[in-house]
Amino acid sequence: MPASPVALLAVLMLLSGAATAQQPSTAASPEVRRVELLAEPSEAMPPTEVQISPRVSTTFEFDAALDPAKVVLEGEKRFSLVDIGRNTLRLVPSEQVLPGERLRLTVLFKDGSVPRGGAFVLVAHPARAERLIEVWRQPRTAESYQQEAMAARSETQQCHEENARLRAEHEGPAGIAGLLATGIIKEEGVDAKFLLVNKELHQHPGNALWAHRAWSYRAPARVAISVEVENPDAANPWSAEGASLVSRTGASLKILTVWQKAPISRYPDGRVVVEAEATPDAAKGTYTLKLWGPGGLRAITLSGVTFP
Repeated sequence: MPASPVALLAVLMLLSGAATAQQPSTAASPEVRRVELLAEPSEAMPPTEVQISPRVSTTFEFDAALDPAKVVLEGEKRFSLVDIGRNTLRLVPSEQVLPGERLRLTVLFKDGSVPRGGAFVLVAHPARAERLIEVWRQPRTAESYQQEAMAARSETQQCHEENARLRAEHEGPAGIAGLLATGIIKEEGVDAKFLLVNKELHQHPGNALWAHRAWSYRAPARVAISVEVENPDAANPWSAEGASLVSRTGASLKILTVWQKAPISRYPDGRVVVEAEATPDAAKGTYTLKLWGPGGLRAITLSGVTFP
């Protein structure tokens, strides 16, 4: 079902307002996180928190051999995979691990030296899984600190590039002229596609909100999806804190904007627009959209997202 010119104009105006819209809360996490265990841990210091997500692998790498019999994972039966190696622990939560849950993980080392082990709290989030945790029991090597410094510089560079993009959008003209000036669209405009909910677009049984209508859009350097949703919990209006768009192969698009006009109550339906960076050759195939409220709670999962 082709979108009308009115629908195309609406999404153009939404994209042009991205600089004033709610800023995105992306699913990206650092490639590697490094944790140092204290020789004499204090009870006043809480365990290290690690974010996990359903069906996403999180791996712990230790610099000493683990005692497999002394690895204790709260709620272990709700994990699809718990793989204990000599110096590694790989975890894949199932969909039974719900957003906001906090599960304790404790490990002990085989040689019994100080520190004897470590404790962690696994915090479930719809999309923000930490993929690799390096746990250092001994003093870290100079190479490790160098790698961390390089990662920090890369992250700083990405922030500078993002700030430059936002400044360019702020400084340019508004409306369609601004979109043309910044290269978000070109002369051919924006392609649009109507997505049939419950036929092409599938809703997760545990969704906090119900999707009724959806459209996807593609411009030369961007894609977007607009979803109209109903909040069955009228007493608790819903606002999106973040979003992710992940392909079947696990590749994530860079989320630029998560926008909604106001918190969504039961009536009328509310619209949420998610905009992501994508070159003309990218964002092919099928994606899964995840939206979540504050703290990663009251999440929505929609699979079968395709772009024109």
